[in-house]
Amino acid sequence: MYTGIVQGAFTVTQLQRLPGLISVTVQLNSELLEDLLIGASVAVDGVCLSVTHIEGEQVRFDIMQQTLDVTTLADLCIGHSVNIERSAKQGVEVGGHILSGHIDSTALVVAIEEPENNRFVTYQLPAPLMKYVFEKGFIAINGCSLTVAKVDRAQHSFTVCYIPETLRVTTHGDKHIGDKVNIEIDRQTQTIVDTVERVLSSQPELFAGLLNKA
Repeated sequence: MYTGIVQGAFTVTQLQRLPGLISVTVQLNSELLEDLLIGASVAVDGVCLSVTHIEGEQVRFDIMQQTLDVTTLADLCIGHSVNIERSAKQGVEVGGHILSGHIDSTALVVAIEEPENNRFVTYQLPAPLMKYVFEKGFIAINGCSLTVAKVDRAQHSFTVCYIPETLRVTTHGDKHIGDKVNIEIDRQTQTIVDTVERVLSSQPELFAGLLNKA
């Protein structure tokens, strides 16, 4: 479990491509290395990964093919920076919203606006996932808990606003039009939408009654 508050952007220092997986090493700082053990869960650009090796500040993760198929991690290269968050501990303040680290899809950066001290980024999402995106709702982008500022359902897109602190701590200030990012839908929103759809599909007369009252 993660809180969506990224603890920093860190550099990929080694990368080995093997059949069916990629082995990635990231250089972390002393704060993130404290009590870190083999097998611990760490969110790397929002993806829940397990630590497989630790040597000094170098921490290695193995990324399986299934994860590579649905995330941006297949495109990692040495020198790339990634957002990192250690798994949440009991009693920790949840400054964002609860994340699982299980990515639903990638989204495409389609527009960027940069008024003073702000950065508005618009992302295009696969159409089936747009039903879970609402203005002022939560969404996780590369592991960062964010609030949706605007939704354009006709274009299957949504916009978020980044404050300077988020841009300083994360990799979001480095993204350009055409880049892809990892998306995790808010699970609470997903549960509500899916439950309502299931109830209405099983009881169409209820939906008809609601329309008549409207």
